[in-house]
Amino acid sequence: MTKSNKGAVVITGTSTGLGRATALLLDKQGYRVFAGVRTDKDAESLKQAASGDLTPIIMDITKAEQIKSASEFISFAVGDEGLFGLVNNAVVAVDGPLECVGIDDLRWQFEVSVIGLIAVTQALLPAIRKAKGRIINISAIAGRLSMPFFGPLVASKFAVEALTDCLRMELRSSGVEVLSILPDSMNTEVSDKVEARYQKTLANMSPEAKALYGKTFRIFMENVVKGNRQGMPPEKVAAVIFEALEARKPKRQYVVTDFEWQLRLGALCKRLLPYQYFYDTYYYGAMRKEMGLD
Repeated sequence: MTKSNKGAVVITGTSTGLGRATALLLDKQGYRVFAGVRTDKDAESLKQAASGDLTPIIMDITKAEQIKSASEFISFAVGDEGLFGLVNNAVVAVDGPLECVGIDDLRWQFEVSVIGLIAVTQALLPAIRKAKGRIINISAIAGRLSMPFFGPLVASKFAVEALTDCLRMELRSSGVEVLSILPDSMNTEVSDKVEARYQKTLANMSPEAKALYGKTFRIFMENVVKGNRQGMPPEKVAAVIFEALEARKPKRQYVVTDFEWQLRLGALCKRLLPYQYFYDTYYYGAMRKEMGLD
């Protein structure tokens, strides 16, 4: 094992996808990586793929005792050097019409994407403050633009953006940088999970709900899965996370997409057009037309 020559970084949700890609990249680039996973199997897989100073940590961020144990281990391991980076990456995606979303599923979405994020941040802040490090919250394009049938995910990402702004202001005097990364669709194992979950959601809908939403929901989700499978490799987003860690003065937000000019145009239209017109006509109207729903 090579000794890292850069600071220590904690990443949550590293079993697959973006978290795994980021952990392996930062490990390769010389960071001392503490990679949060939920199972011993995932820990061993990540350890085998790593080349440097990477330590898998069992940490389900919905379990207070695991966060406490992990934070104590990490704080002891980094000592007075402190923790240079925290990448809050763990996420779930609850789908379905809001009328049909189970309240326990809604709680689960916020427990992982919002409550867990803050719980981990609170536990590790003393170590981050020692290093005058930085907190990187993985948000999404959906953190700036709502979309149908992903209400729980969208709401949680809007919350992540708000909390990121609050933390940035509150931690300024401590010299801790706080920023968010907003990726577009990525081609990861999550696509298979999204497909399986939406099919389960559709199958569990009542006849009345299927009559109201079934066709639109199915077509929309098929397009989401297709878009994910044609999306960016997670390594592209991991490279931006690395850039944000290396930057002397990081940006407040990093938007990562293969369609930057379209996104910028959409953001401009959202600011300039009347709110109702933007969502009803420009955005959702165009979406429905593209999917053949009108």
